[in-house]
Amino acid sequence: MRDRALLTGVLVLLGLGWGLCIPLSKIAVSGGYQPLGLIFWQVLIVALFLGTINFLRRRGLPLSRATGGGPVIWRTYLVIACLGALLPDVAYYRAAQHLPAGVLAILISSVPMFAFPIALMLGNDRFQALRIAGLLAGMAGIFLLIGPEASLPDAAMAAFIPLALIAPLCYASEVNYVARWGTAGLDPIQALTGASIVAALIALPLAVLSGQWIDPRPPWGLADAALLANAVVHALVYAGYVWLTGRAGSVFAAQASYLVTLFGMLWSMGLLSERYSGYVWAALGLMILGLALVQPRPRLPPAQTPSAP
Repeated sequence: MRDRALLTGVLVLLGLGWGLCIPLSKIAVSGGYQPLGLIFWQVLIVALFLGTINFLRRRGLPLSRATGGGPVIWRTYLVIACLGALLPDVAYYRAAQHLPAGVLAILISSVPMFAFPIALMLGNDRFQALRIAGLLAGMAGIFLLIGPEASLPDAAMAAFIPLALIAPLCYASEVNYVARWGTAGLDPIQALTGASIVAALIALPLAVLSGQWIDPRPPWGLADAALLANAVVHALVYAGYVWLTGRAGSVFAAQASYLVTLFGMLWSMGLLSERYSGYVWAALGLMILGLALVQPRPRLPPAQTPSAP
């Protein structure tokens, strides 16, 4: 029973942490920073943090392997870098310049809605009528945000919702890539560390050449604090997610999706003083219903669980 309480507590902390990242991103872009500059510093900080964890574990960062060779490793790093950071974050930060953070929190919860049909196409999953109903509920939630004039503070914001949906589409594609082709023998910390390094190497010249470079020298403002906090919280939460998955399984850990959306809206109300119409709350309800139907039914692990690897 004590172990179950611990795992549930960690799950709530993960939701709190990832939910906090949503208004922090909004604060960073509201300070005038552009996506590529934000992405470079975020992935660099994540790489340094997780790289330190990797060093302390004495696991190293493989650049090749006996079976498959170096290209397989580097392909894994590149795919995760592109689908897990570069492409979704460019779209997400652009959308964050125009949409309320609470709406972003609802839209980011659509990852399972995209992941299920992609899994069906790749043969990673099987058709289930109940999960199709979940897809329809999620789509209804999105249409509820776009349709009624009172759903968003400005009707023109609806044009940026498809842009915001690129991020969950990329994350869903990343999940299915890993499910279909694996991570070339890398554990999650190694995979994300290597992918963050690759993403930083790609984002650096793009940020400089596009004029989106963020000068790290003082004076620092609120946007800089939000950028640093966002990267550190993201790295901490990801490490916690890996630990929780090892202890309780991926299905149990996936329940964080519900909490991220809810806490993302609550954090946005507290930090950004956002307020939402009844349509937005109804969209949240439909999205949570869709999540409940699309995701496999979570089961709390037994009292005695194996130690994390």
